[in-house]
Amino acid sequence: MCILTVVLETDKESKQQVDRIMSSLQAGWEKSKVGHANWIDQFKHAFYVLGGEEEDGEEEPTKPEITDWVFHIITLPWKLFFALIPPTDYCGGWLCFFCALGMIGLLTGLICDLAALFGCCAGMPDEVAAITVVALGTSLPDTFASKSLAAMSKHADDSVGNVTGSNSVNVFLGLGLPWMIASVYWTIQGQTFEWRKMYAADRNTAWYKSELCTNGCFVVKAGSLVFSVTVYTVCATIAMAILFARRKAYGGELGGPKGPAYVSAAALVFLWAIYIALSTWDAVK
Repeated sequence: MCILTVVLETDKESKQQVDRIMSSLQAGWEKSKVGHANWIDQFKHAFYVLGGEEEDGEEEPTKPEITDWVFHIITLPWKLFFALIPPTDYCGGWLCFFCALGMIGLLTGLICDLAALFGCCAGMPDEVAAITVVALGTSLPDTFASKSLAAMSKHADDSVGNVTGSNSVNVFLGLGLPWMIASVYWTIQGQTFEWRKMYAADRNTAWYKSELCTNGCFVVKAGSLVFSVTVYTVCATIAMAILFARRKAYGGELGGPKGPAYVSAAALVFLWAIYIALSTWDAVK
């Protein structure tokens, strides 16, 4: 027989709260599925020459040439390594940002160590290796990326912003962060026997006797930096004047008639050659 009937009524506020949580979890799960798929696609595209095949309904894929195959084979390990960077679907893109910065730091450190090894084997001073091998190794990828942006974009803003911004990150992060870590380390570590032996010839200098150096400090000697920065400033000023003149004459920093474009490119390359030649002369004199 039916003794008692119990009717459970849902609390509307609790139900709405649970529904909101379930909706948020469902949206997050769907977004994570898209992120997982994009992450897998990164590895798939890394294996294909020129980034992979075109989707259905699009134009015929570009047939790779021999040079494309050669560069693909050479760069395949790097493509797979950088495919480990998660896409922007996670954490609002911040995870991708910090992972990319970490990868840039690792690559820059590797290039610096290889350049120092090459300079040691070739008898090249560190200053010369820094402005030639290291600079080319860290700046050429930015240059090619900026060239691609200039070809695809209507204006040169993205191209110029990419090459200047990426080089700023290389300099400010690549120099500032290691120097800050080294400064903190030597301030805590203090003056060791090896430290005193390394700077024994500088015992009578002002920086050695200063209060900042009493307990230990990270020392970076300027060397030929003053001359190099002076030459660079002059060359950079001339380069900016060339870009300003092109904007006035042709309405933009890039492009324009072929003749003036080649002249401008030759002038900029000539400025770079002057900077390398004068800096090398000052370092080895």
